[in-house]
Amino acid sequence: MLKLNKFLVVLILLVGSIPHTTPAQVSPGYFLFPIKPGEQNYLAGTMGEIRPNHFHSGIDIKTEGRQGLPVYAAADGYVARMKITSFGYGNVLYLKHPSGNTTVYGHLKELEPALAAFMREKMYAAKKNELEYFPQPGELPVKKGDIIAFSGNTGSSMGPHLHFEIRDSLDRALDPLHFRFDEIIDQIPPFVQRVAVTPLTMDSRVDGIYQRKEFSVGYSGDAFRVANSIQVSGKVGIEVLAYDQLDGVYNRNGFPTYSMSDGAGQFFQSNVNPIDFSLDRFILSHTYRNRFTRLYKKENNLYQFYSPDSTWAGALQLAPREQKEIAVTLTDSYANSRKLLINLLGEDADDRLYSQNVTLGNEEIGYQDHVLIVNEPNSDAGDFATFYVHGYAMEMPYAYQGTNKRTYLWDMRLGIPDSVRLCTKTVFPEVNARILFHQETLYKDGFATLLFNETTLLSDLYLRVSPVLGPFQTGITINSEEEYLRESMEVIFDASDFQGDRTRSHVYLLRSNGTKSWQGGNWQGDEVSFSTRNLGTFVVATDSTPPRIQPMRTNASEIRFSIRDDMSGIKDFEAYVDGQWVLMRYEHKQAMIWSEKIEKVPFKGDILLKVRDMANNEAVYRGKI
Repeated sequence: MLKLNKFLVVLILLVGSIPHTTPAQVSPGYFLFPIKPGEQNYLAGTMGEIRPNHFHSGIDIKTEGRQGLPVYAAADGYVARMKITSFGYGNVLYLKHPSGNTTVYGHLKELEPALAAFMREKMYAAKKNELEYFPQPGELPVKKGDIIAFSGNTGSSMGPHLHFEIRDSLDRALDPLHFRFDEIIDQIPPFVQRVAVTPLTMDSRVDGIYQRKEFSVGYSGDAFRVANSIQVSGKVGIEVLAYDQLDGVYNRNGFPTYSMSDGAGQFFQSNVNPIDFSLDRFILSHTYRNRFTRLYKKENNLYQFYSPDSTWAGALQLAPREQKEIAVTLTDSYANSRKLLINLLGEDADDRLYSQNVTLGNEEIGYQDHVLIVNEPNSDAGDFATFYVHGYAMEMPYAYQGTNKRTYLWDMRLGIPDSVRLCTKTVFPEVNARILFHQETLYKDGFATLLFNETTLLSDLYLRVSPVLGPFQTGITINSEEEYLRESMEVIFDASDFQGDRTRSHVYLLRSNGTKSWQGGNWQGDEVSFSTRNLGTFVVATDSTPPRIQPMRTNASEIRFSIRDDMSGIKDFEAYVDGQWVLMRYEHKQAMIWSEKIEKVPFKGDILLKVRDMANNEAVYRGKI
């Protein structure tokens, strides 16, 4: 168990003054496996897995489907950070080690008793039910193999496990499996599910169309293969949907490394290690809609784990009638690898505009990065469309024609069209402005004001802003929920037609499935301002119903309640017994709060519990012990 002694505090402080080693200099066996060391363990998650809007930054160690397994310190060191919360990593410990590394232990049920008592005192002193604390270096020393906590299911965990990370001296996540723990066995190479090829420039085509196209794969001859050749012209990129599996488990995991080669050798590699947390959201540039891994580096993608590390590295371009077999190698953390073979055929540039026999999509206007896509039915009235940009009229021939529609393409970097006159009608693109990457920009019109900071965007954004049109709804639509931001933008919009109770009305993100997600906001006269890291449709909605409180246990030993809020969500709560503040732990997945005493004195007297939701509705429970 953890022992807090003065000698070890001094030792840690002295060792901490030794120059830090790099991760590569850490000797084998430096880190102890934190769950059942010396026994075979199984993983629910690996580093580099694609999670919602971020890479998974460690390994998730299974804990036999239960909570309470001892968690051991991976190496000598001291507690550098500790946090008690119901969200994110849940209850979590960070240990700093003489090597310069930090190890992280997340989703804990409880801390080791001495640490738990230490943290409880801090929480009572601050009168906070959730607290993050940074001890002084050496204040809470640990030895390798000490029990520091017990595994749990707190925070965003969807089942009992331990989240374990190893970070370098720059606080970047390193792949723990590269430290070759004998407790994990993996002899199975990755699996490929689907492949996509996407055009990267306006003159690019995939099977004759400016459109991303997905392909199924089969397995034969020790490799995954796309059955038929894919016709391409211009610059294109390959995207892969794949997963890894480890021995003894059926869950699907991620893996770190892709490489591509052709007859001339390897020409591209991406290796997700280390992970820089400050660049987390660039996973949305690295992937297609948080699913397919892009085997090319998009413009303005700041990740640096590519080789070569340059814009559009990995992109492919074939000459007309050129054939090329692309071999994609997928490699997991234990060097198990699998091949994926894709045959590309360069399409004849002279034919691609005129000889396509395809049925195009039904969308009249589409947007793909900087390209405006305009479709119209085939017509004998002419082959040209007129794009009106800043008072200039420019005629463009259609890019290609199918069996029932023709498609025009416009590069919005040249200017944003006010309208497009087609052979049969005039259409009006919805793009309001081009917002440049890494540049603070204020956009303002008669309806809305948007402030983009230098770090708001992942790349240039072709902004589309409009009021929400619908009965009994007030709101704003900003692009679509399938487009992404890196950091928050500030939004103000005119909500003068809203008729509800403004003191309890705020902004919610309206998702395509109809659910609403709290965004917040403040009223400024007839306008609402809010901050968001999302794009999509936002509506003003009223939450005037206070949370529900249901007592589960109120006696001398413990007070326990179920607390729920169906709309804006729980904001905070506070409890008193006999006028004294009581620490309440919270598990949001179970909608449960319960008391944790600092002294073993029976509860007695009046109980007061206040619970507020995000809209500041308050529920009060009064009782007596």
